[in-house]
Amino acid sequence: MSSDSSAPLDFLGIAGKTFLVMGVANKKSVAFAIAKQIEQAGGEVIYAVRSEARRESLGKLLANRRLIVCDVERQEDIDSLAAELGKDDVELAGLVHSIAFADYSEGMRPFHETTRRQFLQAIDISAYSLVAVCNALKDRFASDASVVTIGISTTRMASESYGFMAPIKAALESSLAFLTKSFSRFSQVRFNAVAAGLLKTSASAGIPGYVDSYLYAEQVIPRGKAVNTTEVASTATFLLSPRSSGITAQSIVVDAGMSINYFDADVVGAVTNASVD
Repeated sequence: MSSDSSAPLDFLGIAGKTFLVMGVANKKSVAFAIAKQIEQAGGEVIYAVRSEARRESLGKLLANRRLIVCDVERQEDIDSLAAELGKDDVELAGLVHSIAFADYSEGMRPFHETTRRQFLQAIDISAYSLVAVCNALKDRFASDASVVTIGISTTRMASESYGFMAPIKAALESSLAFLTKSFSRFSQVRFNAVAAGLLKTSASAGIPGYVDSYLYAEQVIPRGKAVNTTEVASTATFLLSPRSSGITAQSIVVDAGMSINYFDADVVGAVTNASVD
């Protein structure tokens, strides 16, 4: 053991390693919170963002970082991302896939009224993109790399405030097992998800009705306050690290216990009393 007690302990084992983080939109993004933790632990982060406009808007926030434009709806962008990393012989210790999109421009509708265009676009961007990016980057991953995506705490809760995204996230979650199996033929790359409870982000704020659901979640969660992005990021950073080497094809729920407390007496009482009134 070193005699220098001031030397930092690289507990996570990610110092000096390189990670690709996809999905930073602003400083409130889960992806940005994860990237900050990677950098704080001594890792290097390469950022992939959706558009030139997004790269420009993040110029100050991500000053002196490497930013690559990659619109995951465009296979040529995904191929270009892989080519650029290959040109520099980048070896990735991990990938953060924090990408999701659903078109709610016409407001929330009953699930059965979801259009084919809406559903297929959402599954392309939010779920298939993980498969496409991992396939393109398979030669860039270290043999024991870790891939982490962001899911939701339950895909079985038919929440009207989340529109048609739960089935999309269910597809994303299912793909983890199949990616783990197919990649196991030539590597030990791991695939996991952080299944996050309701979060206060810029993207979620734009979903009709989401804020009310977020406030309700705070009432149901035993500790009385919602999950925050730092908590989700901490779980993701752990999953990216060798410390989680025995975990793969899993969705780790981070909901601060919301799922155990739906029938809290005070919440039930408030609803029933309101019904009586």
